[in-house]
Amino acid sequence: MPDFNPLSAKGQILLKSLVEQYIVDGQPVGSKRLSESSDLGVSSATIRNVMADLEEKGFVSSPHTSAGRIPTPMGYRFFVDSLLKVEPLGQIDLKHLQAQFDPDMTAQELVQSASGMLSEVTHLAGVVTIPRRDQVTLRHVEFLSLNDSRVLAILVLDDHEVQNRVIYTENEYTEIQLKEATNFINQSFSGQSLSRIRDRIIVSMKTDRESMNGLMLTSLEMAEKAFTEEDEPNDYIVAGQENLFDLSQSKALEDIRELFKAFSLKGDILHLLDRCMESNGMQLFIGQESGYEILDECSVVTSPYQVDGELVGVLGVIGPTRMAYERVIPLVDATARILGAALNNSRQK
Repeated sequence: MPDFNPLSAKGQILLKSLVEQYIVDGQPVGSKRLSESSDLGVSSATIRNVMADLEEKGFVSSPHTSAGRIPTPMGYRFFVDSLLKVEPLGQIDLKHLQAQFDPDMTAQELVQSASGMLSEVTHLAGVVTIPRRDQVTLRHVEFLSLNDSRVLAILVLDDHEVQNRVIYTENEYTEIQLKEATNFINQSFSGQSLSRIRDRIIVSMKTDRESMNGLMLTSLEMAEKAFTEEDEPNDYIVAGQENLFDLSQSKALEDIRELFKAFSLKGDILHLLDRCMESNGMQLFIGQESGYEILDECSVVTSPYQVDGELVGVLGVIGPTRMAYERVIPLVDATARILGAALNNSRQK
């Protein structure tokens, strides 16, 4: 097993210098370059000895094609946790990010904008999950009779989305009954989240239906059918997959094709993002830490975003382990906060 004891002061300085140089140009770093960049004032022999120690402990490795060394995932992890100083974005950068979100956008459009913007500014793949459907609130509903026992339910949601659902009822209802049910439900449920509406419906279903009047029974069936149908599962929007071709030069084209396939199938990545939703704050997976073989050569940086104080989704970037963590981490953090604020503003309109 690798030695996880803290590194010596010289070891930390040299590892930091090596990681920073490798992130910039992607080339193995030799002792001479480290001597020039680290300002340690020690001999090349000393640097070679320290680098040999770092390699023995698993923080760096030597590609067989070069005498220089490159960071391992363990080296990146130590760099991020112990050597990296992350500064929050300045006001100019924050204003530039905020300008990317049009206040008139729908929730779906805001998510798409966030994904594209993350990809553009980081030159990596930007990924944003669509807000959880059970957190979306109802603005207005209308029921229209079709024929037989079919009713068209028109739902207007807080993110300006309009959904049309054809529902099948146990009984046939007149236009007047549907109009009364529409008015009753809008009065009773407007402004509440779909999850809360479902909970109230379940409670109502457990009460004595015989004690309800006709309006309540009609409204209950309409709401039960319209609001408890299974919503589509959480999904995500990705932008900038082509940036993943910047993975290490030794990575086979077939592996990259497999990574694109993973984006297409979505299952593994979506499961990883769901795991991030379960944890507060930023998450950073380096290489095999994600638990998915297809991401072994990648790093994933994520942050959850909130609406009205509730976690509703997660956003982040996927890219090579050789990414500019110092720049990426604050960008992901700031974008999550800005997207949450934009969704809040959109909901209040």
